[in-house]
Amino acid sequence: MSEKRIVLATKNPGKVREFRALLEGHGIEVVGLDPHAPEVAETGTTFEENALIKARAAVAATGLPALAEDAGICVDALGGEPGVRSARWVPGSDEDRLRHLLARMEGVPADRRGARYVSVIAVVLPSGRWELFRGEWEGRLAEAPRGTGGFGYDPIFELPDGRTVAELSLEEKNAMSHRSQSLAKCLKRLPALLEEE
Repeated sequence: MSEKRIVLATKNPGKVREFRALLEGHGIEVVGLDPHAPEVAETGTTFEENALIKARAAVAATGLPALAEDAGICVDALGGEPGVRSARWVPGSDEDRLRHLLARMEGVPADRRGARYVSVIAVVLPSGRWELFRGEWEGRLAEAPRGTGGFGYDPIFELPDGRTVAELSLEEKNAMSHRSQSLAKCLKRLPALLEEE
């Protein structure tokens, strides 16, 4: 089988390297978007909509099959917020958003601190055909940050074993995260999808 090319809907070279490593041995060459490609407005109200918006824009820009991900954290006590706005919920840094979330959760009892990380991957082909792959990682919000690993909300996302995601090794995180779940589902279908194109 000849190697198939797919564009990852990101300008982040680190993400491109990560996906290249994950797809190694699957006969798929991963390329990133041109650094000068126009920014895409994430106007969707769901992870699925935003992933599709990004993947369709990448297909339009390159003519190649595209893969895009949208991900975030959904907190039960906040009606699913911040959800699709996780990375831009409040202005500033990851730490600012984490502090804002902790402030909003102040006084919420342990049994009402349920949350989940969600990752949705969209694959869109130049023909217009598309498929979605969703992963969810259940947990709860700790009352204070713990751990030095990870990023974003990881220091307060507590797993059933009592550790936060920021207290896991990268290997442990990659073995069970929402992203690893959606990607595993995607990898089962991706070679066949690309063959169809």
